[in-house]
Amino acid sequence: MKPVLEVSLSVDLSEFTAMLWKHSVPHRVLEQDDKQILLVAHSVSDEQVRELFEHWQKGGSLQSVRSNHPRKSGVSVSELMRTPVTMLLILLSVLATFWVDFGADLQVMSYMSIVDFQVRGDQIRYGTDLWAELSKGEVWRLFTPAFMHGSVLHLVFNMLWMWIVARRLEMLFGSPALILMALVTGVVSNIAQFWDAGPLFLGMSGVVFGLLGFAVIWDRLKPPQPVGLPPAILGFILFMLALGYSDLLATFGFGQVANTAHLAGLIAGVMLALIAKAISMLRRP
Repeated sequence: MKPVLEVSLSVDLSEFTAMLWKHSVPHRVLEQDDKQILLVAHSVSDEQVRELFEHWQKGGSLQSVRSNHPRKSGVSVSELMRTPVTMLLILLSVLATFWVDFGADLQVMSYMSIVDFQVRGDQIRYGTDLWAELSKGEVWRLFTPAFMHGSVLHLVFNMLWMWIVARRLEMLFGSPALILMALVTGVVSNIAQFWDAGPLFLGMSGVVFGLLGFAVIWDRLKPPQPVGLPPAILGFILFMLALGYSDLLATFGFGQVANTAHLAGLIAGVMLALIAKAISMLRRP
Protein backbone atom coordinates (compact mmCIF):
# COMPACT_ATOMS: atom_id res chain seq x y z
CA MET A 1 0.00 0.00 0.00
CA LYS A 2 1.01 3.65 -0.48
CA PRO A 3 0.48 6.69 1.78
CA VAL A 4 -1.79 9.40 0.37
CA LEU A 5 -2.79 11.50 3.39
CA GLU A 6 -1.39 12.61 6.74
CA VAL A 7 -3.78 14.18 9.25
CA SER A 8 -3.81 15.01 12.95
CA LEU A 9 -4.93 12.44 15.52
CA SER A 10 -7.72 14.83 16.45
CA VAL A 11 -9.43 14.24 13.07
CA ASP A 12 -12.10 11.54 13.22
CA LEU A 13 -11.71 9.62 9.95
CA SER A 14 -14.42 7.04 10.66
CA GLU A 15 -16.98 8.56 8.26
CA PHE A 16 -14.40 8.95 5.51
CA THR A 17 -12.99 5.43 5.85
CA ALA A 18 -16.51 3.98 6.02
CA MET A 19 -17.19 5.57 2.64
CA LEU A 20 -13.96 4.04 1.26
CA TRP A 21 -15.04 0.59 2.47
CA LYS A 22 -18.48 1.14 0.96
CA HIS A 23 -16.86 1.62 -2.43
CA SER A 24 -14.45 -1.30 -1.94
CA VAL A 25 -11.35 0.89 -1.77
CA PRO A 26 -8.61 -1.13 0.01
CA HIS A 27 -6.99 1.05 2.66
CA ARG A 28 -5.52 1.21 6.15
CA VAL A 29 -5.03 3.99 8.70
CA LEU A 30 -1.82 3.94 10.71
CA GLU A 31 -1.14 6.05 13.79
CA GLN A 32 2.40 7.41 13.96
CA ASP A 33 3.57 9.91 16.56
CA ASP A 34 0.94 12.70 16.48
CA LYS A 35 -0.60 11.93 13.09
CA GLN A 36 -2.73 9.45 11.16
CA ILE A 37 -1.49 8.12 7.84
CA LEU A 38 -4.02 6.90 5.26
CA LEU A 39 -2.68 4.20 2.96
CA VAL A 40 -4.49 2.89 -0.11
CA ALA A 41 -3.83 0.17 -2.65
CA HIS A 42 -1.46 1.05 -5.49
CA SER A 43 -4.31 0.67 -7.98
CA VAL A 44 -6.21 3.56 -6.35
CA SER A 45 -5.78 7.13 -7.64
CA ASP A 46 -3.99 9.34 -5.09
CA GLU A 47 -5.49 12.48 -6.60
CA GLN A 48 -9.08 11.25 -6.38
CA VAL A 49 -8.67 10.25 -2.73
CA ARG A 50 -7.15 13.65 -1.85
CA GLU A 51 -9.88 15.54 -3.73
CA LEU A 52 -12.56 13.50 -1.99
CA PHE A 53 -10.93 14.15 1.39
CA GLU A 54 -10.78 17.89 0.75
CA HIS A 55 -14.44 17.84 -0.29
CA TRP A 56 -15.32 16.08 2.98
CA GLN A 57 -13.14 18.41 5.07
CA LYS A 58 -14.99 21.41 3.65
CA GLY A 59 -18.29 19.99 4.88
CA GLY A 60 -19.30 18.21 1.68
CA SER A 61 -21.54 15.16 1.98
CA LEU A 62 -20.22 11.69 1.20
CA GLN A 63 -23.67 10.17 0.83
CA SER A 64 -23.94 10.94 -2.88
CA VAL A 65 -20.37 9.99 -3.78
CA ARG A 66 -20.17 7.27 -6.35
CA SER A 67 -17.23 5.23 -7.43
CA ASN A 68 -15.75 6.17 -10.78
CA HIS A 69 -14.74 2.59 -11.32
CA PRO A 70 -17.35 0.06 -12.48
CA ARG A 71 -18.07 -2.71 -10.02
CA LYS A 72 -16.68 -6.09 -11.03
CA SER A 73 -18.97 -9.06 -10.89
CA GLY A 74 -16.25 -11.30 -9.47
CA VAL A 75 -13.24 -11.15 -7.19
CA SER A 76 -9.81 -10.65 -8.74
CA VAL A 77 -6.76 -12.76 -7.91
CA SER A 78 -5.06 -9.69 -6.45
CA GLU A 79 -7.98 -9.23 -4.03
CA LEU A 80 -7.70 -12.85 -2.92
CA MET A 81 -3.95 -12.44 -2.42
CA ARG A 82 -4.61 -9.67 0.09
CA THR A 83 -6.58 -12.06 2.33
CA PRO A 84 -4.53 -15.30 2.38
CA VAL A 85 -5.52 -16.32 5.93
CA THR A 86 -9.24 -16.04 5.17
CA MET A 87 -8.82 -18.10 2.01
CA LEU A 88 -6.78 -20.72 3.89
CA LEU A 89 -9.37 -21.05 6.66
CA ILE A 90 -12.14 -21.51 4.09
CA LEU A 91 -10.11 -24.05 2.08
CA LEU A 92 -9.16 -26.11 5.14
CA SER A 93 -12.77 -26.08 6.32
CA VAL A 94 -14.02 -27.45 2.99
CA LEU A 95 -11.30 -30.14 2.85
CA ALA A 96 -11.76 -31.23 6.48
CA THR A 97 -15.55 -31.36 6.14
CA PHE A 98 -15.35 -33.70 3.17
CA TRP A 99 -12.60 -35.73 4.88
CA VAL A 100 -14.88 -36.47 7.86
CA ASP A 101 -17.80 -37.01 5.46
CA PHE A 102 -19.86 -34.27 7.13
CA GLY A 103 -19.37 -35.87 10.54
CA ALA A 104 -20.40 -39.36 9.44
CA ASP A 105 -16.87 -40.83 9.66
CA LEU A 106 -16.35 -40.83 13.42
CA GLN A 107 -12.95 -42.52 13.18
CA VAL A 108 -11.52 -39.72 11.06
CA MET A 109 -13.38 -37.12 13.10
CA SER A 110 -11.65 -38.39 16.26
CA TYR A 111 -8.29 -37.37 14.73
CA MET A 112 -9.41 -33.73 14.59
CA SER A 113 -11.68 -33.49 17.62
CA ILE A 114 -10.47 -31.66 20.73
CA VAL A 115 -9.67 -35.03 22.35
CA ASP A 116 -9.54 -38.53 20.95
CA PHE A 117 -12.69 -40.58 21.45
CA GLN A 118 -14.13 -44.00 20.70
CA VAL A 119 -17.76 -44.86 20.05
CA ARG A 120 -18.87 -48.31 21.19
CA GLY A 121 -22.50 -49.03 20.60
CA ASP A 122 -24.45 -46.13 22.02
CA GLN A 123 -21.61 -45.03 24.30
CA ILE A 124 -18.77 -42.57 23.69
CA ARG A 125 -15.53 -42.89 25.63
CA TYR A 126 -12.96 -40.13 25.94
CA GLY A 127 -10.54 -38.62 28.40
CA THR A 128 -12.27 -35.93 30.44
CA ASP A 129 -9.01 -34.31 31.57
CA LEU A 130 -8.36 -31.97 28.64
CA TRP A 131 -4.90 -30.89 29.79
CA ALA A 132 -3.77 -34.47 30.30
CA GLU A 133 -4.93 -35.31 26.78
CA LEU A 134 -3.18 -32.27 25.28
CA SER A 135 0.03 -33.07 27.16
CA LYS A 136 0.52 -35.87 24.65
CA GLY A 137 1.58 -33.15 22.19
CA GLU A 138 -1.49 -32.95 19.96
CA VAL A 139 -2.09 -29.27 20.65
CA TRP A 140 -3.64 -28.69 17.20
CA ARG A 141 -6.78 -30.34 18.57
CA LEU A 142 -7.58 -27.11 20.40
CA PHE A 143 -8.52 -25.52 17.06
CA THR A 144 -9.14 -28.25 14.47
CA PRO A 145 -12.77 -28.99 15.47
CA ALA A 146 -13.56 -25.63 13.83
CA PHE A 147 -12.66 -26.97 10.39
CA MET A 148 -15.25 -29.78 10.42
CA HIS A 149 -18.93 -29.23 9.53
CA GLY A 150 -21.95 -31.47 9.76
CA SER A 151 -23.90 -30.52 6.63
CA VAL A 152 -23.67 -28.53 3.42
CA LEU A 153 -25.86 -25.81 4.90
CA HIS A 154 -23.70 -25.64 8.02
CA LEU A 155 -20.55 -25.30 5.91
CA VAL A 156 -21.97 -22.71 3.50
CA PHE A 157 -23.41 -20.59 6.32
CA ASN A 158 -20.12 -20.40 8.21
CA MET A 159 -17.95 -19.91 5.13
CA LEU A 160 -20.20 -17.11 3.89
CA TRP A 161 -19.68 -15.23 7.14
CA MET A 162 -15.94 -15.91 7.04
CA TRP A 163 -15.90 -14.47 3.52
CA ILE A 164 -17.76 -11.36 4.66
CA VAL A 165 -16.22 -10.65 8.07
CA ALA A 166 -12.79 -12.30 8.10
CA ARG A 167 -11.80 -10.68 4.79
CA ARG A 168 -12.69 -7.23 6.09
CA LEU A 169 -10.75 -7.78 9.30
CA GLU A 170 -7.73 -9.13 7.44
CA MET A 171 -7.66 -6.19 5.02
CA LEU A 172 -8.04 -3.74 7.89
CA PHE A 173 -5.71 -5.20 10.53
CA GLY A 174 -3.49 -7.55 8.52
CA SER A 175 -3.02 -11.31 8.33
CA PRO A 176 -1.17 -11.80 11.66
CA ALA A 177 -4.01 -10.05 13.50
CA LEU A 178 -6.63 -12.29 11.86
CA ILE A 179 -4.61 -15.38 12.79
CA LEU A 180 -4.59 -14.21 16.41
CA MET A 181 -8.34 -13.46 16.38
CA ALA A 182 -9.20 -16.82 14.83
CA LEU A 183 -6.95 -18.79 17.21
CA VAL A 184 -8.20 -17.05 20.36
CA THR A 185 -11.90 -17.23 19.49
CA GLY A 186 -11.58 -20.77 18.12
CA VAL A 187 -9.64 -22.19 21.07
CA VAL A 188 -11.80 -20.45 23.69
CA SER A 189 -15.06 -21.60 22.05
CA ASN A 190 -13.81 -25.18 21.58
CA ILE A 191 -12.65 -25.53 25.18
CA ALA A 192 -15.92 -24.11 26.51
CA GLN A 193 -17.99 -26.46 24.35
CA PHE A 194 -15.90 -29.47 25.42
CA TRP A 195 -16.34 -28.66 29.09
CA ASP A 196 -20.07 -28.28 28.55
CA ALA A 197 -20.91 -31.24 26.31
CA GLY A 198 -17.88 -33.37 25.47
CA PRO A 199 -15.90 -33.77 22.21
CA LEU A 200 -18.69 -34.48 19.69
CA PHE A 201 -18.98 -31.00 18.20
CA LEU A 202 -17.76 -29.35 15.04
CA GLY A 203 -17.90 -26.11 13.05
CA MET A 204 -16.39 -22.63 12.59
CA SER A 205 -19.34 -20.95 14.32
CA GLY A 206 -17.38 -20.08 17.46
CA VAL A 207 -14.84 -18.21 15.33
CA VAL A 208 -17.59 -16.56 13.28
CA PHE A 209 -19.38 -15.30 16.39
CA GLY A 210 -16.05 -14.14 17.77
CA LEU A 211 -15.13 -12.17 14.65
CA LEU A 212 -18.62 -10.67 14.46
CA GLY A 213 -18.41 -9.69 18.12
CA PHE A 214 -15.03 -8.06 17.56
CA ALA A 215 -16.26 -6.13 14.51
CA VAL A 216 -19.43 -4.87 16.20
CA ILE A 217 -17.72 -3.69 19.39
CA TRP A 218 -14.74 -2.21 17.50
CA ASP A 219 -17.02 -0.06 15.36
CA ARG A 220 -19.07 1.07 18.36
CA LEU A 221 -15.85 2.31 20.00
CA LYS A 222 -15.60 4.82 17.11
CA PRO A 223 -12.06 3.99 15.93
CA PRO A 224 -10.33 5.91 13.10
CA GLN A 225 -10.59 2.79 10.92
CA PRO A 226 -13.94 0.97 11.38
CA VAL A 227 -14.75 -2.47 10.04
CA GLY A 228 -17.92 -1.03 8.50
CA LEU A 229 -20.47 -3.80 9.10
CA PRO A 230 -24.13 -2.68 9.21
CA PRO A 231 -25.31 -1.75 12.75
CA ALA A 232 -28.09 -4.35 12.42
CA ILE A 233 -25.46 -7.10 12.71
CA LEU A 234 -25.68 -6.83 16.51
CA GLY A 235 -29.36 -7.71 16.38
CA PHE A 236 -28.58 -10.60 14.03
CA ILE A 237 -25.98 -12.00 16.45
CA LEU A 238 -28.36 -11.89 19.40
CA PHE A 239 -31.15 -13.38 17.29
CA MET A 240 -28.94 -16.29 16.20
CA LEU A 241 -27.88 -16.95 19.79
CA ALA A 242 -31.50 -17.04 20.92
CA LEU A 243 -32.42 -19.24 17.95
CA GLY A 244 -29.65 -21.67 18.82
CA TYR A 245 -30.76 -22.03 22.43
CA SER A 246 -34.31 -22.64 21.22
CA ASP A 247 -33.12 -25.70 19.23
CA LEU A 248 -34.94 -24.46 16.12
CA LEU A 249 -31.72 -24.40 14.06
CA ALA A 250 -31.56 -28.20 14.23
CA THR A 251 -34.77 -28.37 12.20
CA PHE A 252 -33.10 -26.40 9.36
CA GLY A 253 -30.25 -28.84 8.86
CA PHE A 254 -27.67 -27.43 11.26
CA GLY A 255 -27.76 -30.47 13.53
CA GLN A 256 -27.16 -30.17 17.26
CA VAL A 257 -26.09 -26.57 17.81
CA ALA A 258 -22.94 -25.86 19.87
CA ASN A 259 -24.50 -22.96 21.76
CA THR A 260 -21.75 -22.75 24.37
CA ALA A 261 -19.14 -22.40 21.61
CA HIS A 262 -21.16 -19.56 20.06
CA LEU A 263 -21.46 -17.67 23.32
CA ALA A 264 -17.84 -18.24 24.36
CA GLY A 265 -16.56 -17.20 20.93
CA LEU A 266 -18.67 -14.05 21.03
CA ILE A 267 -17.38 -13.09 24.48
CA ALA A 268 -13.79 -13.73 23.39
CA GLY A 269 -14.26 -11.52 20.32
CA VAL A 270 -15.73 -8.71 22.42
CA MET A 271 -12.81 -8.91 24.87
CA LEU A 272 -10.30 -8.81 22.00
CA ALA A 273 -11.93 -5.65 20.65
CA LEU A 274 -11.74 -3.96 24.06
CA ILE A 275 -8.10 -5.00 24.47
CA ALA A 276 -7.24 -3.78 20.96
CA LYS A 277 -8.89 -0.42 21.68
CA ALA A 278 -7.00 -0.08 24.98
CA ILE A 279 -3.70 -0.84 23.24
CA SER A 280 -4.40 1.73 20.51
CA MET A 281 -5.14 4.36 23.16
CA LEU A 282 -1.95 3.59 25.08
CA ARG A 283 0.09 4.05 21.91
CA ARG A 284 -1.14 7.59 21.49
CA PRO A 285 1.20 10.23 22.85
